[in-house]
Amino acid sequence: MKGRRRPERRLRDRAGFTLIEIMVVIVILGLLAALVVPKLIGRTEEAKKTQARVQIKHVEQALNLFKLDNGFYPTTDQGLEALVRIPESGRIPKNYRKDGYIDRVPKDPWGEPYVYVSPGQHGDYDISSFGADGVEGGEGEDADINSWDAQ
Repeated sequence: MKGRRRPERRLRDRAGFTLIEIMVVIVILGLLAALVVPKLIGRTEEAKKTQARVQIKHVEQALNLFKLDNGFYPTTDQGLEALVRIPESGRIPKNYRKDGYIDRVPKDPWGEPYVYVSPGQHGDYDISSFGADGVEGGEGEDADINSWDAQ
């Protein structure tokens, strides 16, 4: 029995991966990354536009609750801050909610404040984000997102 190897030792000698096996796995992962990553990268701006639309809808709901309680929308001068704390100038709401209507005024996904105008040119109020470039107008990634545009 001296010449025979124990089964445990054979398993131990065989444990691990060969260099070729590791290289095959790396090539497969590289191919997958080459196919998937470009599709994900182009989706960032689309996601930001969707986030802006959702935030605008959230602010619109808060504005409608403000009007329901008080009979009017905040003025342009009062701004969206009137949804967080009771305005101290202009028309003062009489039935303002104790905790406000939202906890904070959101910034658009590009870090800029939303533009709020009331009365608006397209309705009782207009809410806009100027997109990636932060300037009114633009196309593609720089296109404005507006409350009055069909979503």
